[in-house]
Amino acid sequence: MMKKRETDLQRSKIEDQSSAFDAMDRMYRLQRYFYDLTRKFYLLGRDQLLREMNVQPGEKVLEAGCGTARNLIILAGRCRDAKLFGLDASAAMLETARSKADAAGAENIELKTALADNFAFDTTFELAEPFDKIFFSYSISMIPPWRESIENALVNLKSGGELFIVDFYDQADLPKPFQRLLKWWLSKFHVQFWSDLMPYLESLERSGSASRLVRPLFRRYSFIARLKKL
Repeated sequence: MMKKRETDLQRSKIEDQSSAFDAMDRMYRLQRYFYDLTRKFYLLGRDQLLREMNVQPGEKVLEAGCGTARNLIILAGRCRDAKLFGLDASAAMLETARSKADAAGAENIELKTALADNFAFDTTFELAEPFDKIFFSYSISMIPPWRESIENALVNLKSGGELFIVDFYDQADLPKPFQRLLKWWLSKFHVQFWSDLMPYLESLERSGSASRLVRPLFRRYSFIARLKKL
């Protein structure tokens, strides 16, 4: 009976993962062609995060939810000796990412289809050691298992490695009508600010898992979080 339950749980997990891959492909099958043109107007703080990450030669850096690889291509142009990796749940989006990376001559980028809560530095990317840096750029707000994804990222960081997040915040310092309009519009794309995200990040610091620095941007429109694995 125990073995049957374990088999059923494994089958259910595989089905859930397959459903997530399919959902992302449906969402981005057409959006990928104009994604970068539209997102630059409201995904605020991405370039600031890329500067603050201060990627060094030889470092292994992963973007979880890399989309079109826009961020990785920028990093590749700044530090060609870094080893850059990206994962995304949408195989269709990664087709566009590979084309863009090839066109930019970014040879130090490796891309994989995977879920943020279910990847590993060794089995997914065939690396001998964990990553130096991992970042989420406007992807945490689209990931229902966001806690598991952050926990998995920390597992895949070396000791002293850094985890970065840039994403929508609660917009608390912005006019109420704008808040309501933005949240309504984002909901159409299955995007939301998780109200228990900040308490969760605080709990990681209290437990001694990671140090934490969170900085609001643009009147709490968005935020940048920096966690250092202890």
